[in-house]
Amino acid sequence: MNILSIDPGREKSGVAILNQNKILHHEVIESGTLIEFCIEKIKSYQVSAIVIGDGTSSKTTITNLKNEIKEVPIHKVNEYRTTDAAKVRYWEDNPPTGVKRFIPKGMLIPPCPIDDYAAIILGERYLENNKGEKVPK
Repeated sequence: MNILSIDPGREKSGVAILNQNKILHHEVIESGTLIEFCIEKIKSYQVSAIVIGDGTSSKTTITNLKNEIKEVPIHKVNEYRTTDAAKVRYWEDNPPTGVKRFIPKGMLIPPCPIDDYAAIILGERYLENNKGEKVPK
């Protein structure tokens, strides 16, 4: 079961495609291209569910997704502290080098947006607990 996970934002959104075994794709995209991105990835990755964080811009994003994508169920997941978890995951995947390696990772600021890592965390939460509030059609 592949899922498409979204950390929605006003200007940019993090997206990830994952399943129980691995992360298949992740990136940060402009929010204005989110619907087209989702339609394309649902087909190419055979996505069976969409998972979306319940924070910033989620209501508008869910409405837009429901209007354009009818065949895939949408589930809301609690976004609490996903940014903190995303920073940790970013530094695990991209260990700091040079002098930065001596600074505690919690004090480092990633050099790029990490919304895709937040989407990964949301997707993993959903898969671990299969707990997401299903959005009515």
